[in-house]
Amino acid sequence: MIGFPLGLFAANAAEWVVHKYVLHGLARNKKSFWAFHWHEHHRDSRRNGFEDPAYERSPFAWNAQGKELLGLVAGTAPWLLVAGHAPWFVAGIAYSTVNYYRVHKRSHRDPEWAREHLPWHYDHHMGPNQHANWCVTKPWFDEIMGTREPFVGTEKELKQRSRHRKRERSATRATA
Repeated sequence: MIGFPLGLFAANAAEWVVHKYVLHGLARNKKSFWAFHWHEHHRDSRRNGFEDPAYERSPFAWNAQGKELLGLVAGTAPWLLVAGHAPWFVAGIAYSTVNYYRVHKRSHRDPEWAREHLPWHYDHHMGPNQHANWCVTKPWFDEIMGTREPFVGTEKELKQRSRHRKRERSATRATA
């Protein structure tokens, strides 16, 4: 039974490592398979107040959401080979993968939900330092590695939200 929490912990470590070194490292190169993360997902999330329209499209297409899903499946599939020897550990990994996709998708479709339930992920996209707060589901490894930088509820965030609301009101009046 100890395998399940160990699987959760390992999956959170993998979130941190992959996000930091693959999705923000390799993804800087526009020719990389992973470029969608930095050049689409971050750009669109920032422009749209954390919303990412890619999550309105099919996850089975060759788009940012489809590539994310493919990466999650490819990263989880090898663990199935050891399921007979470490079933609870693999269950923790599998649960974490499904949960990651579920909460990541929901967060980018419902920014207020994300701000309340995943503030560390909201901080990653909307905060001043998009090279911190690497975890999505739980901030465990950000805390361990010292990369957790709170933004939600700070004076900077409140000013940013105020400016965003003013821009939205101006845009609404301009189109009315």
